[in-house]
Amino acid sequence: MGAGGRGSLDRRGSLDVADTRVRLKLVGAQGFQRHNHNPRSDRFEILGFHHVEFWCSDATNTHKRFNYGMGMDVIAKSDMSTGNHECASYVVRSGDVTFAFTAPYSLDAPRPDNNAGAPLPGYDAAFAHKFVSRHGLAARAIGLRVGDAKQAFEAAVAHGAIAVQEPTTLSAKAGWNGSVQVAEIIIYGETVLRLVSGDCDGGAFLPGYEPVDNPVKTTDFQFERIDHCVGNVWELIPAAEYLANATGMHEFAEFTAEDVGTVDSGLNSMVLASNSEMVLLPINEPTSGTRRKSQIQTYLEQNSGPGLQHIALKTKDIFYTLREMQERSYVGGFEFMPRPEHGYYERLPGRIGEGVLTPDEIRQCEELGVLVDRDDQGVLLQIFTRPLGDRPTVFIEVIQRLGCMREERDEATGEVVEVQKGGCGGFGKGNFKELFKSIEEYEKTLDV
Repeated sequence: MGAGGRGSLDRRGSLDVADTRVRLKLVGAQGFQRHNHNPRSDRFEILGFHHVEFWCSDATNTHKRFNYGMGMDVIAKSDMSTGNHECASYVVRSGDVTFAFTAPYSLDAPRPDNNAGAPLPGYDAAFAHKFVSRHGLAARAIGLRVGDAKQAFEAAVAHGAIAVQEPTTLSAKAGWNGSVQVAEIIIYGETVLRLVSGDCDGGAFLPGYEPVDNPVKTTDFQFERIDHCVGNVWELIPAAEYLANATGMHEFAEFTAEDVGTVDSGLNSMVLASNSEMVLLPINEPTSGTRRKSQIQTYLEQNSGPGLQHIALKTKDIFYTLREMQERSYVGGFEFMPRPEHGYYERLPGRIGEGVLTPDEIRQCEELGVLVDRDDQGVLLQIFTRPLGDRPTVFIEVIQRLGCMREERDEATGEVVEVQKGGCGGFGKGNFKELFKSIEEYEKTLDV
């Protein structure tokens, strides 16, 4: 697929997987048995999430909202002031969470002879305008740090991935050292999996972006990293098999409507994981035959097809993070889904176990609207924002995971350190019905 990134799965998210090797079958949470050992089946080295890039119509105000409402520092930019007359792109970061917000400039405006162009290869302003018109504020790219972007791209394409951008080397500007290689494949819909390897000094994000001088420092909201990125598709099995074949990622968890739905709506979901299980990519499909339309179907209709539904951000202290976010909710920040009724918190000790959370922690959960769940290994605290834009599509999840600590040897230092197992506490299976109720009530106000 040529530059410009027009490749996509079709409207129903389907793909011919007759010649693929990985076969997946949805059996539900009760029937699914996680591997006793990690199969370590990745086709290339996956190191972690690198960034998520959103395409939008107004990058200036959108990135400032995340700067203010989530305490993310503005670290890099590419716009007319840096010689780029194709798009405005601004990058924000908190901990290891990095977001880029990119908006195309007018197609009618003349480009100067010294136009430096967009910072990343393959950017097509005409396609970007169509993308934003179709999807509104939406994720264009999920960036993964990989050991070798060229090798990763070739391995993925050899196993059925739809190519969007051939591997391209981005060299550091004069006076800096190093280079970065990027390549892109479709993950679902018009969203790409951006493979990033290498590094260079002096650059706050990627070569082609300029570091922001004297950035305005904001309050640290205690975000650590991207925990998982969730996609919505029309058909789960073809989409999950496509991604599993392309990347080698293994199935980590799954849920069906019987596990997590309400009498009104439901979904089916599979979670794919990297070798480290620190990159988690759940995929959802809508179910039918219920009284109300599945909110997954609502997303697919409002987003004009498959795409990234939400990003889960892991925090060190969810109570602190939420107090900071909620203080700014109604003055330019982010609003949250309605909190559960009091009975949810009264029943909590019986559901997750006595003593798992202290009475004061349960009180704070109720005060802030935090949902709580656990699996056989740990505890999950979670809360969801309302949709980020005008459409009921993409949103943010804030989570804290408790437990599942294990010792690992740091390859760089040789020291033994404690790390938390990926996916500790699960994905909130016990909260899905409560969440669905909340979303159903919200969507009733929209008449969608």
